[in-house]
Parts: sequence; C-alpha cells; structure tokens
Amino acid sequence: MKYGMNLLLWTTAGDESIFPLCEQVKGWGYDGVELPIFDLNVDNFSKIGGKLSELGLGATAVTVCTAEENPISSDAAKRQAGLERLKKAIDCCAAAGATHLCGPIHSALGEFSGQGRTEDEWKWGQETLAKAADHAQQNGVVLVVEYLNRFECYFLNCAEDTARFCREVDHSHLKMMYDTFHANIEEKCISGAVKSCADQMVHVHISENDRSTPGEGGVNWDATFKALKEVNYDGWMVVEAFGLALPDLAAATKIWRKMFPSEEHLATEALSFMKSRVAGA
Repeated sequence: MKYGMNLLLWTTAGDESIFPLCEQVKGWGYDGVELPIFDLNVDNFSKIGGKLSELGLGATAVTVCTAEENPISSDAAKRQAGLERLKKAIDCCAAAGATHLCGPIHSALGEFSGQGRTEDEWKWGQETLAKAADHAQQNGVVLVVEYLNRFECYFLNCAEDTARFCREVDHSHLKMMYDTFHANIEEKCISGAVKSCADQMVHVHISENDRSTPGEGGVNWDATFKALKEVNYDGWMVVEAFGLALPDLAAATKIWRKMFPSEEHLATEALSFMKSRVAGA
C-alpha cells in the first residue's frame, strides 16, 4: 500500500509555494502527495516534479471540470473544451511525475440539470473521456473517475454505475476510484459497493463523514477496510480532508466550523489510522 496526503487541506496552489508543505508531508512519513491541478501551468508542475523527486515523494493529482468545460454538455464546443482542459491537466501530471489524475472528471462539478443523467450524456461522457484516456496513455498517466454524492453532481453517484461506465469505455488508462465520504452517503452496503467496482478501482480516498480526521467520525471503517482487504486492494490510499484554511474551498465544500485541532493533527493521525487499519484488516 502507498499512503498519500491530498494538499487541498492547505492549498490549491500549483507552484513552488507548496515546497515547504511537501517537505512536511515527507517528514510525517507519507509516500506521496496528491496535487491540486487547477492552474494548468506545465512549467510550474515541472518544477514541482523536480522537488518531489528530490524528496523521494510519489504523486497523484486531482482536478475538476467546469460548466464551460463540461465533458457531458449538449454543446459540442463545451465538450471539446472539457477534453482540452483534461489534456492540459494530464500534461501537468506528466510534468510533475504524477501517475494518476483523479476527480469528478466526468462532468461539471456542482452543475445540475434538474433531472437524472440522460443516455446522450452517458455517451458524450464516454466519448470525451476515451479521447482523454488516449492522451493520458501517451503521457504515462491513468485517468481515475470519481463518483460524487447526489448533492455535488447528478451524473455518477455510486460505485456500481461508475464501474459500468469505465468497463464500457474499456480503456487501459481510464479507471475509477472509491471515496469513503461519498460512499458513506450513497452506498447501501460498503462491502457490496467495493466488490462491485474492484476490477476497475485503482485509487482510494480516505475521507471522514465530516471531512475531518479519518477515524474520528462516523464512516463504517471496519466494513471499509475489510472490503478493501477482501478484494486485495494494494494501490494508493490518499487522505482527502477539508478545513477552513482556504475560504473559497471551505465555501465550496460547505465547511463552516472547525472540525479538528490542526492540519498537522489530522495528517499525522490519519496516516497512523490508515496503517493500523490496513495491518489489522
């Protein structure tokens, strides 16, 4: 197992300002960081890649799609813009040495149509992401689709549907992830959810039900780690948590009150928690 820390707990920056933070994460004992890729500056991510190599840290990355760059839009120009955005994010990953680009890359975050997904949207999403996966393959990056809970998107909300989406695309560089926060809201059975997507799952987000310190909330961790053990999951396990450090991100993630003593407490306790649960599963 490889253990990572998502830097969105502290920053959305993609430049040299994250170097001291990366050093801290390394010092706490993590194997890697998950880089936010919102500012699509390849040169900056190349510098980040140099620093991570110097530190001996691995990397994954996370990004989102916008309403104007939406892979499932009925507007072909917006779908094309979504593809171009993903290609640029992939280029940033390659520059930084990140092996996985994850997130709700299937549709625009927080955008709703007032109904469930349509057959056309399903087709458009698959067509767009298949093209993005071709570019990812050429750059040694795996695209990792993340399903979100119903309050954040309407296109993919559960493990079973996301696994079917990826199976139908049938591309070596388009897979999916499992996020304990979203699963806690949407899945009826944790074991069933994990098993339903095991053949497509290449990444896991460890995130508490209140987005704070894993192990200090209400997620069914016994069932979670047991299920991951049963399907022999052995990839990246990355902590994703949010706090009040970034007002815009706090507003987007609906974090209105302090949920943990400090970011260092969360990061260090989370790593200890993951390792102990994996060992004991």
